[in-house]
Amino acid sequence: MVIGCVFDHRAVDAYSFFMFMSAWANIALNKPINQMPSFCRFLLSSSNSSDPIYDQIFTPLSHQPPPNPEISSETRVNHIYYISSVDIARLQELSGHSHSKVVCFIAYFWKILARTARRGEKLCSMGAVVDGRSFMKTVHGDNFMKNYFGNVLSVPLGKLQAKSLIDMTLAEVAEEVNKWLSPAKKEDHFLGLHEWVERQKPKPILPTAYLGDCNEEDESISCAVSSGRRFPEINFGWGNATFSSCHFPVGNKGGLLFPVPQSNTGDWIVYAKVAPRIVAAMEQEPTIFRPLRTLQCLHEYKSKSSRARL
Repeated sequence: MVIGCVFDHRAVDAYSFFMFMSAWANIALNKPINQMPSFCRFLLSSSNSSDPIYDQIFTPLSHQPPPNPEISSETRVNHIYYISSVDIARLQELSGHSHSKVVCFIAYFWKILARTARRGEKLCSMGAVVDGRSFMKTVHGDNFMKNYFGNVLSVPLGKLQAKSLIDMTLAEVAEEVNKWLSPAKKEDHFLGLHEWVERQKPKPILPTAYLGDCNEEDESISCAVSSGRRFPEINFGWGNATFSSCHFPVGNKGGLLFPVPQSNTGDWIVYAKVAPRIVAAMEQEPTIFRPLRTLQCLHEYKSKSSRARL
C-alpha cells in the first residue's frame, strides 16, 4: 500500500503538511485530532519589514536572467542516502563541538559542492531552510505557534568563492555557516519576512538558494539543506509506514538536501535532488553518504532500525 500527497509550499511548509497527515490518519481510525491547527495569520503581523536581507535571500522570478544553456540543460536526479550516527558525530568533532549537527552537515556538504564547481562557476552558494516556529513567541504563550498551519520558513544563504571553500577547514566553514544562519534564528526576522512576502504578492518569488544568485557577474553553483525534520509516525489502520520519502520540484540551477534524523538510532536518512556531478562527489565519500538504491539496502537499514528498538 502506497499513499502519496502533494502540497504547495506557497501555502504550507513540511511542519503543516505533517500536521495534516497526522490528522488524516486519526480521522481514518475514528480518533480525535491530537493537534488542532491554528490559522491565525495575525500572529505573524509586524511593521518591521525593511531589512535588506529579505531581498538577498528571496528572488522574484521576473528578475531571473536568461539561463546559461550549459547549466539549464543539466538534469537533477533524486537519491536517498543513509548516514550513520558515528559519521555524524565525527563530522561534529571535526567541525567543533560548539556547532549543531545540522550546521556541521551543511558545512561538510558546502565543501563538497565547491569541489563540483565548473569553470566560470566561481561562487558557491549554500542555503538552509529554517522553521521559525521555535523562535517565535506570542501573547498567547510560547507553545501557541506549534499549532500554526501555514508557511513559517526562511532560507538564509551564504556565498563564498569555490576555491576558498575547498582550501578552508571544516571548522572554518562551520563558522561561516553560523554567521549567515544566526540572523534568521530570531522572531523579528520571521515577523518582518511575513510582511515582506505579503508586499510582493502577486509576484512569484523563490528562495535565492534554489535559483543561484542572479545578481552576480560570476556564475554560481547553489544548493540548500532543509531543517532536518523527522517524518511523524503515521498509521492509517494497517500499521506504521515502512518507509517515507519526498520529492522536491527544484529548478535546474539549484538543488536540495533533506536530512531526516531517525529517533531510535541517531542515524540520518538524507533525501537529495541534485545534479549528477554532485551525486558523484557525494559518493566519493562512501563512509558518509551510503546510497539506498535497492530493496536489499532498504531491508538492511530497516533491520538495523528494528534491532535498535529492542
